[in-house]
Amino acid sequence: MATLIAPSLLAADFGNLERDCKMVNSSRADWFHIDIMDGVFVPNISFGMPVLKAIAKHATKPLDVHLMIVDPDRYIDTFSELGSEILTIHYEACTHLHRNLQAIKAKGMKAGVALNPHTPVSLLEPIIKEIDVVCLMSVNPGFGGQSFIESTYEKVRELKAIILKKGTGTLIEIDGGVTDKNASQLIEAGADVLVAGSYVFSAANPVENIAELKK
Repeated sequence: MATLIAPSLLAADFGNLERDCKMVNSSRADWFHIDIMDGVFVPNISFGMPVLKAIAKHATKPLDVHLMIVDPDRYIDTFSELGSEILTIHYEACTHLHRNLQAIKAKGMKAGVALNPHTPVSLLEPIIKEIDVVCLMSVNPGFGGQSFIESTYEKVRELKAIILKKGTGTLIEIDGGVTDKNASQLIEAGADVLVAGSYVFSAANPVENIAELKK
């Protein structure tokens, strides 16, 4: 399968959101990656439902919504109604992860689980068959523009081994510090989806940078 590219709108120009959404639509990107932060689970606040609704109005590609919030189960219905096609919740934020994943799937969305850099992938082995996408944080979540954590490559390899052992179709998504400098190594290690924020939206030609990652 070709690598999927998901530009992170956290790095977009919020004053020109329609323009940036149309750029992603016209590019070789596959998904829109949207980070929802509550200032509690992570030390930052991003945007909420009205902005997601505005993005959904312009996006012609799947919305990959990443909830960096406490008690994400409270909002599963809401994010489904707003057009999320993939809904990712944090392992560290869920007391009843299995139940939450079932609730996401019951709403017709793909269910994702995100892991912070310090959380071992082995914790997902018992429920990997319930997970459509595992999002490995390759920076500490909450702020854009951070440097890539090098130990991520080994986590990708470990997770890929679990997925192959269990025979699931789970995708591995990498979020944080992804550029043309580490994309090839991540794909070789087993990554399926690359999230890129600053590398795309800070570029002189974002469409070209997306195409570079797609190669």
